[in-house]
Amino acid sequence: MSDSPFDIISSRKLVPVIALADAAHANPLAEALVAGGLPIAEVTFRTAAAEAVIRAMAARGDLLVGAGTVLSIEQVDQARDAGARFVVTPGFDPKVVRRCLDLNLPVCPGICTPTDISMAIDHGLSLVKFFPAEAMGGVKTLKAISAPFSMMRFVPTGGIGPTNLSDYLALPQVAACGGSWMVKPTLYADGDFQAVEQATRKAVALAENDV
Repeated sequence: MSDSPFDIISSRKLVPVIALADAAHANPLAEALVAGGLPIAEVTFRTAAAEAVIRAMAARGDLLVGAGTVLSIEQVDQARDAGARFVVTPGFDPKVVRRCLDLNLPVCPGICTPTDISMAIDHGLSLVKFFPAEAMGGVKTLKAISAPFSMMRFVPTGGIGPTNLSDYLALPQVAACGGSWMVKPTLYADGDFQAVEQATRKAVALAENDV
């Protein structure tokens, strides 16, 4: 993959947000995403297995792997060392953002106010995560807070699924949407990842219809 991580994400319009408790599931989940046509994985630091999952997925070489829910400089370093090619944070932490910039590691920090967006611009960023999207007012709020910032693009995440994905992707300022519906643990609770592949394929088709 020669393109920048965020260019790849923008072209795909979707970011699967993953929380794996068992690193043994990393490869079969990655295979399901690739087979479903979405070779991207944002592995969140919400479980103790996150670093191992990132390492296993990144070693494959057939999908773009990033780290999500990154809350500290230490996690930035862990993610980078494990092979993550981008970082996503739930809020705007200047220390975490600066560490990513120092490492030339693309970072997409979480924002939910105009002040947050201004901070992102001050750090030279042009892509941010609108989070938690639905809880903060969804499309209506994103339209309002993004209006003064034409130079910024957004990745809404939080409460997004098949029923409202189109509403977000219809906004010109939205680069992609983050979601977990196609990688929910209930889909592979029986050890069969075919449901993930099927859900991913449907999500990709839905996103492509809105490009």
